[in-house]
Amino acid sequence: MNKNFLTSGKLTLLIFLFLFTMNAFGQKISVKDLTVEHLVNPFSIDRPNPRFSWKMISDIKNTKQRSYEIKLGNSPKIEKVLWKTTVDNDQSVLVNYNGPQLSSKTKYYWQVRVKDNHGNTSAWSPVQYFQTGLKPEDWQAKWIAVAGKDTSLASPLLRKEINLKKQVRSATAYITAKGLYEASINGSRVGNAYFAPGWTSYKDHIQYQVYDVKESLKKGVNVIGVMLGDGWYKGRIGFGHQKQFYGDTRALLMQLEVEYTDGSKETIVTDNSWKTSYGPILAANIYDGETYDARLEIQGWNNIGFKENTNWKPVQEMAFGPEKLVGMSGPQVTKHEEFKALKIFKTPKGETVVDFGQNLVGWVMLKAKGPAGTRISISHAEVLTKEGNFYTTNLRTAKQQNNYILKGEAEQLFEPHFSFQGFRYVKIDGYPGELRLENLTAVAVYSDMKTSGKFSTSNPLLNQLQHNISWGQKGNFVDVPTDCPQRDERLGWTGDAQAFALTAAYNMDVSGFFTKWLKDVSADQLPNGSVPFVVPNVLTQNDAGSAGWADVATIVPWDMYVSYGDQGILESQYNSMKKWVDYISSMAKNNLWNTGFHFGDWLFYRPNDDNDGRAAVTDKYMIAQTFYAHSTHLLINAAEVLGKTDDVKKYNALLAQIKAAYIKENMTPNGKLISNTQTAYVLALQFDMLPENLRAQAAQRLVGNVKDYGNHLTTGFLGTPYLCHVLSRFGHEDVAYDLLLQESYPSWLYPVKMGATTIWERWDGIKQDGTFQTADMNSFNHYAYGAIGDWMYKNIAGINPVVAKPGYKAILIAPRPGGKLTSASAELETVYGKVKSSWTIADGIFKLNVTVPANATATIVLPGTGKKNEIGSGSYHFESKY
Repeated sequence: MNKNFLTSGKLTLLIFLFLFTMNAFGQKISVKDLTVEHLVNPFSIDRPNPRFSWKMISDIKNTKQRSYEIKLGNSPKIEKVLWKTTVDNDQSVLVNYNGPQLSSKTKYYWQVRVKDNHGNTSAWSPVQYFQTGLKPEDWQAKWIAVAGKDTSLASPLLRKEINLKKQVRSATAYITAKGLYEASINGSRVGNAYFAPGWTSYKDHIQYQVYDVKESLKKGVNVIGVMLGDGWYKGRIGFGHQKQFYGDTRALLMQLEVEYTDGSKETIVTDNSWKTSYGPILAANIYDGETYDARLEIQGWNNIGFKENTNWKPVQEMAFGPEKLVGMSGPQVTKHEEFKALKIFKTPKGETVVDFGQNLVGWVMLKAKGPAGTRISISHAEVLTKEGNFYTTNLRTAKQQNNYILKGEAEQLFEPHFSFQGFRYVKIDGYPGELRLENLTAVAVYSDMKTSGKFSTSNPLLNQLQHNISWGQKGNFVDVPTDCPQRDERLGWTGDAQAFALTAAYNMDVSGFFTKWLKDVSADQLPNGSVPFVVPNVLTQNDAGSAGWADVATIVPWDMYVSYGDQGILESQYNSMKKWVDYISSMAKNNLWNTGFHFGDWLFYRPNDDNDGRAAVTDKYMIAQTFYAHSTHLLINAAEVLGKTDDVKKYNALLAQIKAAYIKENMTPNGKLISNTQTAYVLALQFDMLPENLRAQAAQRLVGNVKDYGNHLTTGFLGTPYLCHVLSRFGHEDVAYDLLLQESYPSWLYPVKMGATTIWERWDGIKQDGTFQTADMNSFNHYAYGAIGDWMYKNIAGINPVVAKPGYKAILIAPRPGGKLTSASAELETVYGKVKSSWTIADGIFKLNVTVPANATATIVLPGTGKKNEIGSGSYHFESKY
């Protein structure tokens, strides 16, 4: 072997080692999960100064961001930088754009890189983008609808043939509707969303969606096709059989903006050149389902080469209304999990029923082939009767039935377009031939929120409870936070939403979901500041102002701020928060809110034959006063964050008066409350209504009440979310666990033991003898009582936000084992990255494993020690005697 080869080999090896070392060094820190306004590559940003977020990734412990650099341009490679900023701080969440004014309907590309406190610099992130929305003057399209009165139940089809004379470089479609729409280009569906444009306070604003449709278009002839449905806009909504609440005409608004490879542009719009006809959807209603006649399918109507006959009529143009057109600010509704049919069986009544094993929201995809005119009906139900028969009485007037009429050719796959159902079981009528398991697939449909949390313990019943909580959320977060997804209601009840918001933020990323919905809370808030029972409000102006419901105006913005560190949500909702508190003040007499209608502690424990005063009735005005204090306190918190010092001073003085009035009205000198119920003590303690020296005795009275009911809870919608929190706060962790693990009615685990796969509306939706609670209000998918999930994450797993540094910039990890649990594990994908807390107890040793994301810190408190361990990012192991 010659000397030159050895030298060459050593040099090659040195170069390799150098490159490997440099590569490893470069990987010490990186950035990922870039978002703009909580969204990944969004298409309709209305905010003039969009906010950028990213997460740091580092394997080095105690890593913090020292500085960041953002650059922005208008091409994918950012050859020309339009804005660049370098800032020396650790902010990585919702960083404001502060460059030159952004143009409307324009796509911008951006990257970020960061430096850490160890001297490392990341590579530039992959390029991400966002597109700005349209200004009112950008809309050239006209609203179009069927000519004459829109009286048919059938879904109209609208089409337009266009001729693109050049090669397409980019194409963007802006679409919205009054009603619901499903669009296609050249026969291919546009996007993967359902129920667009979503449900908003239509009289105030309607969302439009934006789609990149370049790949669907080609030079030459193209065809745009759109189907319309009634949806929430025109169809039946609410439990008063009201129709056409927002309007009596379904309409489409669409604008297609095309840029050719030579730089020229063309805009295609909805106008009176479009044609319309009716197709196979004979009726489509949110509550009642959809009827589809395959014999009426118009083959190729939305594709090239179709010849219009005399059935295709010109559309009519409609004037713009007062409602604003706004870009999407939350996730769209999309398909998610699919469920195979588990069992097909005959009920005692002879019905053919299919069990999917999970109460879910969405629909059944059905394969069928048979003679033309064969009608197949799919009815939906959540539960079976005690005898095993199909049960739909609790749906009230909602039919929840899809009907398909066969055309007699090859096998078809049917699924609805403009309706969804809540169900575990379906009843099939009219199916031709043998119904097989493989002919049916259930698909879950809900807002496209990423799963952010996981939770499990050594107790299988608790794990099923967590499963039920999660599926209750999925089923009721279909564009708005509904109370239930199956009967003739499905409304955005504000009391349910405020009770569950914190739990929701543990299970899934609901930042965009609630940002969108809170705009409707503000829009539907009455001029006097009162907040409706449901949002969007489809009830009357009188259906507003109930304590614990209307307080959603203050509770949810604050909860979202704490969960995601979004100060902007406080800024946008502050006027709404203030108007609500001022409304209460206007109704109060001598600082007491003792007027108006209130739901009170909805669905509290009420035994059937109560001769001994066992029903846990809490005075409604007493409850109202505690929420008056709570909303005032949250308004003060928001004012402090936003630097509104005058408001802080004003409302602090008011809060002191509210609490003084509460004590004078509701408490004896010895500290007993006039309503001696669990909810009364829970709310008084949770909201700090009592003097410091009387809180311990009040907590003891609460414990005594729990013991008096045999370690059962008696709380309803307003007391339940805080019950275990209060017990833990005042040193009664054992009682909190007793309640959580109680298996007999009333309890969280009673429905679990009864086979529930979601959270029930009532503690005893199915009674111990197998019969049902009152049929007119008995949902088996109703998430409010799932609010216990917040306590489970915070106390069992120990993952807590720190209000002073919201969004989990600082984290408190303080697990509190109990209830004979031997292990628990949870993780949460925060805006900084993943937090993990996992513990076991064995042989008297408590072992805790913790992971803290980069650019965040944590305080670890081991059970029984009181000792605080301050740590930075990284993974750690702790042990202590237990």
